[in-house]
Amino acid sequence: MIGTNVSDTILERLAGELSELTPEARKAATYVLENPRDVGVSTVREIAEAANVKPNTIVRMARQVGFEGYEDFRVPFREAIRRGQADFPDRARWLQDIRKSGNMGGLYADMVQDALRNVEETFANISSGQLKAAAEDIWNSRNVFVLGVGVNNSNARNFVYLASTGMVQFHAIPRSGSNPIDDLAWADKRDVLIAMTCKPYRNEVVEAVHVAREQGLKIVGLSDSPASPVLRNADHSFVISADTPQFFPSSVSTIALLETLLSFVIAVASNEIVNRVETFHKRRHQLGLYHSEDT
Repeated sequence: MIGTNVSDTILERLAGELSELTPEARKAATYVLENPRDVGVSTVREIAEAANVKPNTIVRMARQVGFEGYEDFRVPFREAIRRGQADFPDRARWLQDIRKSGNMGGLYADMVQDALRNVEETFANISSGQLKAAAEDIWNSRNVFVLGVGVNNSNARNFVYLASTGMVQFHAIPRSGSNPIDDLAWADKRDVLIAMTCKPYRNEVVEAVHVAREQGLKIVGLSDSPASPVLRNADHSFVISADTPQFFPSSVSTIALLETLLSFVIAVASNEIVNRVETFHKRRHQLGLYHSEDT
């Protein structure tokens, strides 16, 4: 994503109108949503080829969101790149040094570079207002169900573990021996579902979000594309970057976003949360759970 108010206008409108577009126009819009930087540097034919559609489809998509044509459509994206693309010479030199350090230097540099870029791109497109709104719904809820499967199951459980130091209404799902839909059986409009999945999207997560929507839950979605079925049905949508040169998606930005979201929950919480956290850790010290050199 390009990290300017373009994502608050053009990209949000594209995401909101996906279901109304023809299949070909939806392909074009999805490509733009997932590769907005390309728009600023590519011709209509290049974008059409990359999206595997005809150039006329790109033009129609641009008109769908209020522009006269593709050239008019791409101007805000070009401006965003011109104003918002930061240079990090010190980091670049550091990464180059890593690449030269040995046989594994290239891999090391690629992993580090992707981790840093993932965090930057994720937070470049998230405002404090978005986080505050989600945090308020979480704090004011009866129960918070945090859903992740595969690697995201660990991310969900880590989030719930951290929250448990001051709050008791957080639950990581699916529970052992259960499934997400059963875990949401008695949830309703008083509850919140935090759901996360990246490509290829897991059916159980997508289906659980649909069920949660029908039952009236507030939904906080984390996924790697504005076109994700999880985000299209969410009250609070957060696009995370999960690129990596390896076979697995990166969890770095997911964890960073969840930790930041939790910090906002604590910030909007009532004063009792501070006492709860202090009591929790005081109890741990009293029970000898923390190592001390004095013992």
